[in-house]
Amino acid sequence: MIRFALCLACLLLLSACQPPVRLMPAPAIFLNGEHNLFAANAHLDRSSQIEVFYATNRLAFGPSAAPAYTVFPGDELRMGVATLDIGGGGRSWDWLYEQSTQASAERRPQLLVNSMDPQATVPLGGSVDAPGEAALAYFRRIDEALAQAADPDLTIYVHGANTSVGRATAQAAQYRHFTGRNSVVLSFLWPSAENFMRFSHDVSKAGETAPAFAQLVRMLARHTRARHINVIAYSSGAMVASPGLALLGTPAPGYDPASVRLGEVYFPAPDADFRRFVGELQAYHGYPRRVTVTVNMRDSVLVLSRLHQRGSRAGRPDPSELGPEDAQWMVEASQRLDFDLISARAGDLPGMDRRSHVFWYDHPWVSSDVLLKMLFHFEPGQRGLQRNRSEAGLQYWTFPQDYETRLDAVMDGLVRTAAAQAQQDEKTSTQ
Repeated sequence: MIRFALCLACLLLLSACQPPVRLMPAPAIFLNGEHNLFAANAHLDRSSQIEVFYATNRLAFGPSAAPAYTVFPGDELRMGVATLDIGGGGRSWDWLYEQSTQASAERRPQLLVNSMDPQATVPLGGSVDAPGEAALAYFRRIDEALAQAADPDLTIYVHGANTSVGRATAQAAQYRHFTGRNSVVLSFLWPSAENFMRFSHDVSKAGETAPAFAQLVRMLARHTRARHINVIAYSSGAMVASPGLALLGTPAPGYDPASVRLGEVYFPAPDADFRRFVGELQAYHGYPRRVTVTVNMRDSVLVLSRLHQRGSRAGRPDPSELGPEDAQWMVEASQRLDFDLISARAGDLPGMDRRSHVFWYDHPWVSSDVLLKMLFHFEPGQRGLQRNRSEAGLQYWTFPQDYETRLDAVMDGLVRTAAAQAQQDEKTSTQ
């Protein structure tokens, strides 16, 4: 009990202020000079500045051109464009390229929000089909970005608890940066209290935000040309996205769940009630291309969350909490449906803190796996992961010792495929 109190006190001290977001370590696929996602971007903006879209149900106040977003929910969905600077001071692209393609133990550069430019506001619960002219103009701007991108999918990033607007926006921006800036990313900013001591606020507001998330996805599917809408819901972001996806997976008069074109859904270290998460998964499963959950059974944040919430978390699940039917469904889903469970164990991942909660972007192997899933829709075996099976028959995946060798082979295959496609395109254009 004393040990737990000391750990909690340390976390409270750490959460007293929001630390800056620093550029995450370069994924392993960027550390080999032969493979570079930046090279795949025909319209690469060689600048230390980067843009991401955003949407929020936070209550806003102040001037409409530059509102401040509170920690409380409002009755509108506000959408805009954020501009960030990596490193600050107008650093050169050559400097940022070096930071992005080399392993470095030095302090990583900060991601700083320069501006949050509001574009449109729609009422929550309003019409999905007729959101208004400003919203339609905003969706056209997303289409313009998609037309310039190598990746035709739109990815929504849903942040975790204890996260400010600036921090959540920066996290989305660094993910976009390491797609080679090939992907269009939208950060969904739900009303976190931005303080660990108010975690109960975050739990409450995350659950209440699910309808707003579902409305946003439906509007994006209805009014943009995105091939698929992908979702990355980190930590407590799963409390928003999982029930939101369950709503999207529920048919209704005049609404077909297939119309939202869900692509890859990724839950890294999901801080959501395990039993509820499994029930929600059953409600929407079959509509996304694949659903992936990555867990660390020693995740220290989820240990504390379980004590607070009195139930195991989806990112650190206790299978004994499931009834026989749900347990059997999980086994069958892992074996034959488009559901993947990945174990991120420190013993398999060199240099990883065994209690890590941030492994999905902090460890170069795991972040590489995320990119291969989201950008190329590869299944785990195609990404170089190793298949395992528990005594109960649950299939799960781990990172093998020769992962880097497997990763090189995967990237070599992508390069060969891209070269063959380029030759075919050139041949077609000359006919």
